Amino acid sequence: MIKIKCLIVDDQPILREGLKSLLATCADIEVIAEASNGKEALDQLGIVRPDVVLMDIRMPVMNGVEATKAIKEKFPNIIIIILTTFDDDQYILDALRYGASGYLLKDMGIQQLASAIRDGFSGNVLLPGRIANKLSMMINSVSNHPMNESDYSTREKDIIQLLVKGYSNSEIAETLFLSIGTVKNYVSQIYSKANVTDRSNAVIYFKQRGF
Repeated sequence: MIKIKCLIVDDQPILREGLKSLLATCADIEVIAEASNGKEALDQLGIVRPDVVLMDIRMPVMNGVEATKAIKEKFPNIIIIILTTFDDDQYILDALRYGASGYLLKDMGIQQLASAIRDGFSGNVLLPGRIANKLSMMINSVSNHPMNESDYSTREKDIIQLLVKGYSNSEIAETLFLSIGTVKNYVSQIYSKANVTDRSNAVIYFKQRGF
């Protein structure tokens, strides 16, 4: 069994211990390190290499949004899931723009959290219902620039539609009867045309343009 290695970043020790204890009940998830702020998280990444970082937002020294930006610049393949009690509009957008794969509230249960970690590890964008609705309203309020659909092939448009719906590469491959490698090539081409570097920003980009 492949274990998903996690780093927990939160300034409250009791919350770190609580999350660690809960995730210890999941056979396929292992907490390999902890940090109390974003700077400590960056320092930890010089020693350990997690698959997923569970990142709190409001922390001293370096907050979760700043840490997300710094981590994704140095380690673009690490999945970052923002985990917080704050349902804050600007934090949501900033975290996603800097490459976070999702934004979850701490009031969720262990099964939901474990599923979210697995989904993030698989390449899905994670947004709970009320946050997704708020993000949609914020996107709709932005002055949109029409997307030139002629820049994209029919197959790329099919993949874009599934990206926006939150499908992972493997789910896109299964739906469109393509190989994973072919899907990855198409996704890279789409990113290049949209001038984005990750899935979260691609989803925001295409939603902003009404795709």
